Amino acid sequence: MKHWPENFREDFAAKRLRSDNAMARLFALSDLHVSHAANRALLEGITPHTDDWLILGGDLGETPDHLRWVLDQMAPKFSRLLWVPGNHELWSMGEGAPRGQAKYELMVSICSERGVLTPEDPYELFPTPTPTSTVIAPLFLLYDYSFRPADVERERAIAWATEDGPMCADETYLYFEPHASRDAWCRARCDDAEARLSALPEDTRTVLVNHFPLRAEHAYLPLLPRFSIWCGTSRTEDWHLRFRARAVVFGHCHMRSTRWRDGVPFEEVSLGYPKQWNQTRTADSFLREIILGPRDREPDGTAIRR
Repeated sequence: MKHWPENFREDFAAKRLRSDNAMARLFALSDLHVSHAANRALLEGITPHTDDWLILGGDLGETPDHLRWVLDQMAPKFSRLLWVPGNHELWSMGEGAPRGQAKYELMVSICSERGVLTPEDPYELFPTPTPTSTVIAPLFLLYDYSFRPADVERERAIAWATEDGPMCADETYLYFEPHASRDAWCRARCDDAEARLSALPEDTRTVLVNHFPLRAEHAYLPLLPRFSIWCGTSRTEDWHLRFRARAVVFGHCHMRSTRWRDGVPFEEVSLGYPKQWNQTRTADSFLREIILGPRDREPDGTAIRR
């Protein structure tokens, strides 16, 4: 884990002064699952957006080669790429495969070789035409099984979830060493992100990007309601307010939508498996533009399906 310098706030202020006012757009897409041929074919059809930024919200695939393929496809088409890991990127399959923190660090290194921003990089200012500074904050927070009813103790969480649904494959493939548990890894990641976000100047707004939902209400899958325990941490329920979010971007649930809470749009930007997306649509139609400018009105919170 990186330890950010004491002069982070001053360094950030200097960088803000150097930011230009170029008109770029911000797009997002997650859960590409490029082990599926249909998903790879779709992504090849995305047209160039060479002035714009693209958030890749995790679960691009399971292997280093999957990540390399997506980044090499997207890098020539966008001005800037940002990546956060999903649970699938953290899976370790096969004898001798890196596990836990080592697998994560391998995937970060692949991004770094290509100039792709990750949760290990300083937050970047996104160029906007307004005087308010906005940073894109890629986060890797994992989950701690806390998206569960209050009467279900942590020790019973997995048994409770599998009474009414399947066991998440993470329990087989997502290792957590050198941490004591997935809960402990989640706690360490939240501690780090919370410190960094708290160090931002108070007049700076954010776009919070995490593979997993930040709020339990967005982790509800109608067909698998108890799968929520593998979907995030209750620690982040109010981060959109605490850290002055202009938007929150996430995936994981394969339920594309825009929902509003406290005037903040929560954008679920998954593509999903081939049976979960309309194969008559164009590739570009799945890119979600994250709107940071003023809106005529703020919806009432009802989910807008995308």
